[in-house]
Amino acid sequence: MKELIGTGVALITPFKSDFSVDVVGLKNVVNFNIENGIDYLVVLGTTAESATLSKEEKQLVIDTVVSENNGRLPLVLGIGGNNTHEVIEEMKTRDLSAFTAILSVSPFYNKPTQEGIYQHFAAIAKATPLPIILYNVPGRTASNMLPETVIRLANDFEKIVAIKEAAGDIVQAMRLISGCPEDFLIISGDDMNTLPIILAGGAGVISVIGEGFPKDFSKMVKLGLEKKVTEAYKIHYKIAPAIDYIFAEGNPAGIKAVFNKLEICADTVRLPLVGVSDDLRKKIDLFVENY
Repeated sequence: MKELIGTGVALITPFKSDFSVDVVGLKNVVNFNIENGIDYLVVLGTTAESATLSKEEKQLVIDTVVSENNGRLPLVLGIGGNNTHEVIEEMKTRDLSAFTAILSVSPFYNKPTQEGIYQHFAAIAKATPLPIILYNVPGRTASNMLPETVIRLANDFEKIVAIKEAAGDIVQAMRLISGCPEDFLIISGDDMNTLPIILAGGAGVISVIGEGFPKDFSKMVKLGLEKKVTEAYKIHYKIAPAIDYIFAEGNPAGIKAVFNKLEICADTVRLPLVGVSDDLRKKIDLFVENY
């Protein structure tokens, strides 16, 4: 899956002041990222506030991104959940012709055992028309998909081709890199750990900060993949304060504040999320101004 090497970004869903989907803003975000060196786009991930989008709105987001992208970059679609049957039904009924792969999060809230996580993804792998990127994000799912479970899935199912690893644990990432088949991709899901994971043998990132600073962040990833360590870390340390800022009060409120300052789209989020505080906004605005 060469299409998934490098920098992918988890696209936001811009909203107007009345909380409806801002189609023009979404087109702006797509073009901003394509024009600044991003390698692929991820549609309807967590950063898209997909949990608050209706079925019709999700389709509107898909249609807008597919149309605006116009075949320029590979697209990945988020289809995941804690109801295995429902995830499989969505994969079977949705038009996936424009997509390269599916990003599927480990089941949340139910807190399955490792065997339950394995069986969930085994069922999906048997039903999927597209390659699957596993998504491990314990901070949101309340369970950690352990390396042994991922390695087992990677070896047992050809359709499972990668993992977005967002446990924030570099040792766990290294265990995945050393234990998974050589062609299985370990993709960072944690912006601050992106460069260390790449230098340890990872394939790149699915990023949030990358969509706000696409030119430099994608350059850092390329340098990391080329093992140009010193040059890559220069960019990392330049962007690092912004990574802290955008996650300080939750995602995607922080990255939307960046886009608002860049005049690409408004920073409206939907409840239960709220916009960033005035103090944090000032820090983000100042960082963008000085960048």
